[in-house]
Amino acid sequence: MKIAVVSITRHGIALAGKVVAALPGAQLFAPEKFKAEAEIAAPGAANTYVGKVGDQVPVLFAAFDGIVAIVSLGAVVRLIAPHLKNKETDPAVVVVDEAGKFAIPVLSGHLGGANALAGHLATALGATPVLTTASDARQTLAVDLLGRELGWTFEATHDEVVRASAAVVNDEPVALVQEAGNEDWWVNHANGRSGPLPANLQRFSRLEDVVPEEFGAVLWISAREMPSAFVAPLAGKRIVYRPATNT
Repeated sequence: MKIAVVSITRHGIALAGKVVAALPGAQLFAPEKFKAEAEIAAPGAANTYVGKVGDQVPVLFAAFDGIVAIVSLGAVVRLIAPHLKNKETDPAVVVVDEAGKFAIPVLSGHLGGANALAGHLATALGATPVLTTASDARQTLAVDLLGRELGWTFEATHDEVVRASAAVVNDEPVALVQEAGNEDWWVNHANGRSGPLPANLQRFSRLEDVVPEEFGAVLWISAREMPSAFVAPLAGKRIVYRPATNT
């Protein structure tokens, strides 16, 4: 990920140096009046600007995959609000307080990687990651991240992802059908899961063994095309995962 670290205060810039050091390739952005402090904090990675920090947001959104803001949470919300488009393209945004106590994902927690970024920063800074997405808070399955660390892709509409996610976090019966790919994916799922697979997930080895009407969602990990008999019954409530070769 290309990461921009933004700070607008002298004390924040000192912390920003630690953040940049923890994120190879990251760039620090600070007001021109703190140029000397920025260059000391992040040698070779310091950028300064004249004017308001809000004027930098469109450029940062376009040029970076993630933004770490050492700015108040409320201010960040107001700054980024006019520039939001959708969860598939918005960058990850994480807020870190000036004391370095908390790392808070604000935008694109799952697909954009803000939750993972917050977790990494928490480890590097000795901070607490504040994860508010239901799947992470409850350590359950994140349907839009299943197999991501293994290079898997998924096929689903936005509505299907929303429906499947709701079924998982609301403890509805969910069928997890794995016909391909590495079966040891749970431990590293969504930055790591220490407990067992959620009880509302029922595992199958063949799609043909699933009775569609008994499940709120069906998560199908396979390399084959969906059998025609299942297309209609699973419409609107299935996600298809495609494992990469040998993963």
